[in-house]
Amino acid sequence: MTGVQITGCSPSRSSDTAPGDDERPATTASPGSRSRVLLAYFSRPGENYSHGGRTNLKTGNTEVLARMIGGHIECDVHRIEAVDPYSDDYDATVARNVREQDADARPAIANPLASIDGYDVVLPASPIWNVRAPMIMSTFADRYDFRGKTVHPVTTHAMSGLGSTERDYAASCPGATIGEGLAVRGEEVRKADAEVRSWLRRIGVLQN
Repeated sequence: MTGVQITGCSPSRSSDTAPGDDERPATTASPGSRSRVLLAYFSRPGENYSHGGRTNLKTGNTEVLARMIGGHIECDVHRIEAVDPYSDDYDATVARNVREQDADARPAIANPLASIDGYDVVLPASPIWNVRAPMIMSTFADRYDFRGKTVHPVTTHAMSGLGSTERDYAASCPGATIGEGLAVRGEEVRKADAEVRSWLRRIGVLQN
Protein backbone atom coordinates (compact mmCIF):
# COMPACT_ATOMS: atom_id res chain seq x y z
CA MET A 1 0.00 0.00 0.00
CA THR A 2 1.22 3.48 -0.82
CA GLY A 3 0.86 6.45 1.48
CA VAL A 4 -2.37 7.49 -0.18
CA GLN A 5 -4.21 4.21 -0.09
CA ILE A 6 -7.53 4.23 1.72
CA THR A 7 -9.51 1.50 3.40
CA GLY A 8 -13.26 1.09 3.52
CA CYS A 9 -15.04 2.65 6.39
CA SER A 10 -18.55 1.82 7.41
CA PRO A 11 -19.84 -0.69 9.98
CA SER A 12 -22.22 -3.56 9.51
CA ARG A 13 -22.32 -7.24 10.18
CA SER A 14 -22.23 -8.07 6.50
CA SER A 15 -20.64 -6.52 3.44
CA ASP A 16 -24.06 -6.80 1.80
CA THR A 17 -25.83 -4.58 4.33
CA ALA A 18 -26.68 -1.14 3.06
CA PRO A 19 -25.13 1.88 4.81
CA GLY A 20 -27.35 3.10 7.58
CA ASP A 21 -29.05 -0.21 8.33
CA ASP A 22 -29.45 -0.93 12.05
CA GLU A 23 -27.97 2.40 13.10
CA ARG A 24 -29.06 3.84 16.43
CA PRO A 25 -29.37 7.63 16.45
CA ALA A 26 -27.22 9.45 18.95
CA THR A 27 -28.87 11.33 21.77
CA THR A 28 -27.19 13.42 24.42
CA ALA A 29 -27.19 11.52 27.69
CA SER A 30 -28.69 13.36 30.62
CA PRO A 31 -26.88 13.51 33.97
CA GLY A 32 -27.31 10.25 35.83
CA SER A 33 -28.35 8.29 32.77
CA ARG A 34 -26.69 4.94 32.11
CA SER A 35 -25.40 5.80 28.65
CA ARG A 36 -22.19 7.80 28.95
CA VAL A 37 -20.35 6.50 25.88
CA LEU A 38 -20.55 8.11 22.44
CA LEU A 39 -19.41 6.17 19.39
CA ALA A 40 -19.04 8.67 16.53
CA TYR A 41 -17.91 7.21 13.24
CA PHE A 42 -17.22 8.24 9.66
CA SER A 43 -17.49 5.56 7.03
CA ARG A 44 -17.29 5.33 3.26
CA PRO A 45 -18.63 2.43 1.18
CA GLY A 46 -17.79 1.95 -2.47
CA GLU A 47 -14.52 0.99 -4.14
CA ASN A 48 -11.86 0.22 -1.53
CA TYR A 49 -8.38 -1.21 -1.14
CA SER A 50 -8.28 -4.91 -0.32
CA HIS A 51 -5.38 -7.38 -0.31
CA GLY A 52 -3.37 -5.32 -2.76
CA GLY A 53 -6.30 -4.78 -5.12
CA ARG A 54 -9.75 -3.24 -5.07
CA THR A 55 -13.13 -4.41 -3.86
CA ASN A 56 -16.55 -2.77 -3.87
CA LEU A 57 -18.15 -2.56 -0.44
CA LYS A 58 -21.84 -1.86 0.05
CA THR A 59 -20.96 -1.31 3.70
CA GLY A 60 -17.53 0.00 4.56
CA ASN A 61 -15.16 -1.54 7.05
CA THR A 62 -15.42 1.15 9.72
CA GLU A 63 -19.19 0.84 9.77
CA VAL A 64 -18.83 -2.90 10.23
CA LEU A 65 -16.52 -2.26 13.17
CA ALA A 66 -18.74 0.42 14.69
CA ARG A 67 -21.78 -1.83 14.62
CA MET A 68 -19.74 -4.59 16.19
CA ILE A 69 -18.72 -2.29 19.03
CA GLY A 70 -22.25 -0.96 19.42
CA GLY A 71 -23.58 -4.49 19.69
CA HIS A 72 -21.46 -5.17 22.77
CA ILE A 73 -21.85 -2.06 24.89
CA GLU A 74 -24.45 0.48 25.91
CA CYS A 75 -23.60 3.58 23.92
CA ASP A 76 -25.06 6.17 21.60
CA VAL A 77 -24.00 5.78 17.97
CA HIS A 78 -23.67 8.73 15.61
CA ARG A 79 -22.66 8.45 11.99
CA ILE A 80 -20.69 11.47 10.76
CA GLU A 81 -21.74 12.43 7.23
CA ALA A 82 -20.15 14.99 4.93
CA VAL A 83 -22.10 17.86 3.38
CA ASP A 84 -20.15 17.06 0.22
CA PRO A 85 -20.21 13.24 0.15
CA TYR A 86 -17.04 11.39 -0.74
CA SER A 87 -17.03 9.62 -4.10
CA ASP A 88 -17.55 5.86 -4.38
CA ASP A 89 -14.58 5.92 -6.75
CA TYR A 90 -11.34 4.98 -5.01
CA ASP A 91 -8.96 7.21 -6.98
CA ALA A 92 -11.27 10.22 -6.71
CA THR A 93 -11.42 9.83 -2.94
CA VAL A 94 -7.64 9.42 -2.68
CA ALA A 95 -7.15 12.64 -4.67
CA ARG A 96 -9.67 14.55 -2.57
CA ASN A 97 -8.11 13.34 0.65
CA VAL A 98 -4.65 14.49 -0.45
CA ARG A 99 -6.04 17.96 -1.26
CA GLU A 100 -7.80 18.16 2.10
CA GLN A 101 -4.74 17.06 4.05
CA ASP A 102 -2.47 19.47 2.17
CA ALA A 103 -4.88 22.34 2.91
CA ASP A 104 -5.51 21.26 6.53
CA ALA A 105 -9.17 21.42 5.50
CA ARG A 106 -12.21 20.96 7.71
CA PRO A 107 -14.90 19.36 5.52
CA ALA A 108 -18.36 20.36 6.68
CA ILE A 109 -20.47 17.84 8.59
CA ALA A 110 -24.07 17.47 7.42
CA ASN A 111 -25.49 16.24 10.71
CA PRO A 112 -23.46 17.60 13.64
CA LEU A 113 -24.45 16.75 17.17
CA ALA A 114 -25.59 19.74 19.20
CA SER A 115 -23.38 18.75 22.12
CA ILE A 116 -21.33 15.93 23.62
CA ASP A 117 -21.70 17.23 27.16
CA GLY A 118 -23.57 14.15 28.36
CA TYR A 119 -20.71 11.75 27.66
CA ASP A 120 -17.67 10.67 29.65
CA VAL A 121 -16.12 8.48 26.93
CA VAL A 122 -15.94 9.22 23.20
CA LEU A 123 -14.94 6.62 20.61
CA PRO A 124 -14.13 8.44 17.33
CA ALA A 125 -14.01 5.80 14.61
CA SER A 126 -12.76 6.19 11.05
CA PRO A 127 -10.54 4.67 8.41
CA ILE A 128 -6.92 5.68 8.08
CA TRP A 129 -6.25 7.56 4.86
CA ASN A 130 -2.66 8.48 4.13
CA VAL A 131 -1.55 7.71 7.70
CA ARG A 132 -4.22 9.79 9.44
CA ALA A 133 -7.96 9.96 9.91
CA PRO A 134 -9.94 11.70 7.16
CA MET A 135 -10.00 15.45 7.74
CA ILE A 136 -13.71 15.37 8.53
CA MET A 137 -12.72 13.74 11.83
CA SER A 138 -10.74 16.90 12.63
CA THR A 139 -13.92 18.87 11.90
CA PHE A 140 -15.69 16.70 14.46
CA ALA A 141 -12.93 16.95 17.07
CA ASP A 142 -12.56 20.72 16.72
CA ARG A 143 -16.27 21.30 17.22
CA TYR A 144 -16.72 20.15 20.82
CA ASP A 145 -15.36 20.63 24.32
CA PHE A 146 -13.59 17.41 25.30
CA ARG A 147 -12.31 18.59 28.67
CA GLY A 148 -12.59 15.82 31.27
CA LYS A 149 -13.53 13.18 28.69
CA THR A 150 -11.61 10.06 27.68
CA VAL A 151 -11.07 9.58 23.94
CA HIS A 152 -10.28 6.13 22.54
CA PRO A 153 -9.43 6.31 18.81
CA VAL A 154 -10.84 3.52 16.63
CA THR A 155 -9.54 2.86 13.12
CA THR A 156 -9.71 0.49 10.18
CA HIS A 157 -6.58 0.43 8.06
CA ALA A 158 -4.53 -1.31 5.40
CA MET A 159 -1.17 -1.13 7.20
CA SER A 160 -0.97 2.10 9.25
CA GLY A 161 -2.68 0.98 12.47
CA LEU A 162 -3.87 4.00 14.46
CA GLY A 163 -1.83 6.27 12.20
CA SER A 164 -1.46 9.71 13.74
CA THR A 165 -4.87 9.66 15.45
CA GLU A 166 -3.56 9.66 19.03
CA ARG A 167 -1.41 12.73 18.37
CA ASP A 168 -4.10 14.44 16.28
CA TYR A 169 -6.90 13.95 18.82
CA ALA A 170 -4.61 15.08 21.64
CA ALA A 171 -4.08 18.32 19.74
CA SER A 172 -7.73 18.76 18.73
CA CYS A 173 -9.24 17.78 22.08
CA PRO A 174 -7.38 19.77 24.76
CA GLY A 175 -8.21 18.62 28.26
CA ALA A 176 -9.15 15.12 27.14
CA THR A 177 -7.39 11.93 28.16
CA ILE A 178 -6.32 9.92 25.10
CA GLY A 179 -6.81 6.29 26.05
CA GLU A 180 -5.94 3.00 24.39
CA GLY A 181 -7.12 2.87 20.80
CA LEU A 182 -8.29 0.03 18.59
CA ALA A 183 -6.91 -0.54 15.10
CA VAL A 184 -8.28 -3.34 12.93
CA ARG A 185 -7.05 -4.22 9.45
CA GLY A 186 -9.87 -3.59 7.00
CA GLU A 187 -9.70 -7.02 5.37
CA GLU A 188 -10.04 -8.66 8.81
CA VAL A 189 -12.74 -6.51 10.36
CA ARG A 190 -15.58 -9.00 9.97
CA LYS A 191 -13.61 -11.55 12.01
CA ALA A 192 -12.56 -9.10 14.74
CA ASP A 193 -15.26 -9.77 17.32
CA ALA A 194 -12.96 -11.38 19.90
CA GLU A 195 -10.39 -8.59 19.47
CA VAL A 196 -13.11 -5.97 19.87
CA ARG A 197 -14.51 -7.55 23.03
CA SER A 198 -11.05 -7.83 24.57
CA TRP A 199 -10.34 -4.15 23.87
CA LEU A 200 -13.72 -3.06 25.27
CA ARG A 201 -12.93 -4.92 28.49
CA ARG A 202 -9.47 -3.35 28.73
CA ILE A 203 -10.83 0.18 28.43
CA GLY A 204 -13.50 -0.55 31.02
CA VAL A 205 -16.73 -0.20 29.04
CA LEU A 206 -17.56 -3.93 28.80
CA GLN A 207 -17.90 -5.79 32.06
CA ASN A 208 -18.69 -9.32 30.86
